[in-house]
Amino acid sequence: MLYAVSASVLWGLFPLYFKLLREIPSFDIVVHRLFWSFVFLAGVLLWRRQWAWLGQALRRPLVVLSFLLSALLLSGNWTLYVWAVNDGRIVDTSLGYFMSPLMSVFMGYLILKERMRPLQWLAVSMALGAVLWLTVANGSLPWISLVIATTFALYGLLRKIAHLGALEGLSMETLLMLPLVLLVLGVDSWRGSNSFTGAPAGVQVLLALAGPITAVPLLLFAQGARRIPLSMLGLMQYISPTIQLLTGVLLYDEPFTGNRAIGFCVIWLALAVYSAEGLWRFWRARAESTAGST
Repeated sequence: MLYAVSASVLWGLFPLYFKLLREIPSFDIVVHRLFWSFVFLAGVLLWRRQWAWLGQALRRPLVVLSFLLSALLLSGNWTLYVWAVNDGRIVDTSLGYFMSPLMSVFMGYLILKERMRPLQWLAVSMALGAVLWLTVANGSLPWISLVIATTFALYGLLRKIAHLGALEGLSMETLLMLPLVLLVLGVDSWRGSNSFTGAPAGVQVLLALAGPITAVPLLLFAQGARRIPLSMLGLMQYISPTIQLLTGVLLYDEPFTGNRAIGFCVIWLALAVYSAEGLWRFWRARAESTAGST
């Protein structure tokens, strides 16, 4: 459990890291995040001598296409997230990640034709009601939250149907993005606007740390996923957006009152319904399995 909790806490603390880089354009931060993540992950794979899968994956066009799409979704999600954090919208990003599990269920219904159970329909309907409430009450669509939730849900959907582990999958994504990343870095250097070479030493170190900062929580989570029940793992996904919400409200004084608080409460209630239904089904199946084996 410690592995999964540590990963969730580290993800929740990401806004603190990106705030330290607020003078760097969001797109540049993501470019460096992709580059240094590739460097770090390549080092891990070489150290573990875990590269036999790569040749097999690259020889399968559908696998390459799937991971190229997931890499683009992940890059877009990262770019919006970093921009929102440094624009004082941490609370909006936390709402997006709270909504993501419900969006994933709905995407599974729309795209994979997975059957939604009655309580899942109730939870998704409540989330939709919360979005409508926030739109009408605040006079604008919570687009940051919706885009983050949608891109992350689609990313999860693609990763679900692509059979590579967490380490191999992220390595594949950063590898496929590497040509574009190198092109952007090369053009920036040619134009004299490279954010890395023109930055103070402290900022250069922070940018280079984007690799391990991105990869280490993922590796911890992958280790934790092998050791704890899926039901417990599902509940832990709420740790990260909770920490982000507290960070935005308590450390950076982002507003969290009135209409926004009501919208969040409805989302939390929807998540409670969704989680309770999932836990009930898990424990019932476990009890039936135990009874059947005796």
